[in-house]
Amino acid sequence: MKKALLLIDRGSKEQDVKEELHDICSMAKEKGHYYFSDYAFLEVTPPYIEEGINSCVKQGVEFLTIMPYFLYPGMKLKLAVEQSKKIALELGLNFAVTECLNYHNAFIDIVKDRINEVKRRENIDYTDKECDILLIGHGSSDNDARNAFVFIADSIRQAYRNVGFCFLELDSPNIEEGIRQSLNKNPRALVLVPYFLHRGAHIKRDVREEVDKALKECNNSTVYMARHLGVDSKIIDVVIERAKEVEKKFGV
Repeated sequence: MKKALLLIDRGSKEQDVKEELHDICSMAKEKGHYYFSDYAFLEVTPPYIEEGINSCVKQGVEFLTIMPYFLYPGMKLKLAVEQSKKIALELGLNFAVTECLNYHNAFIDIVKDRINEVKRRENIDYTDKECDILLIGHGSSDNDARNAFVFIADSIRQAYRNVGFCFLELDSPNIEEGIRQSLNKNPRALVLVPYFLHRGAHIKRDVREEVDKALKECNNSTVYMARHLGVDSKIIDVVIERAKEVEKKFGV
């Protein structure tokens, strides 16, 4: 059977985001043994969802697995799922929609990996229990999204001296407040972990500007920035796992 996997992302004009999604689709196609794999955007810029689904149809696929490529539930995820289902039903496709990426232990491991990368890069020889961590999330007005993010912070809390969290927008504490609260605990080393899927505008500019503004008057050399989640084989494993869960229900 010709199966396709389509990732639905929120959307970005940044070429880096498109390149990351291309790599993720290529890796998922190979690892999941899909005939075709691609991505589409809910908003901002093409390829939009309809175009993405039609690209799968043109490949002659017999079953389409659609994954909302979001870290959390929320309004945007719901819109992506609704649009995808509507279009797929109108086209008479055999399809299934997976869960998003939230509440998976792989992301706990990835966050720890990003922290360890910083410790190696900066030659930080403190143990994990001597390090403080501040997770930076996007933020949402949806409480389910907040809970999914806080789950990650709670899951790593026992491994480090202190673990805090903050948000770029739409929720509190904001980045300035989060950094101030963390520095008030007198960390030996404070690692900031941007919990974002892509190297888009938020990572390139928004988060960095807020962090720089917060640290401007601190002149604190104990603060280090990890990289975003990005392209990671562990994320590919989650994508494939979520896809297989729904495909199994359809006997595919």
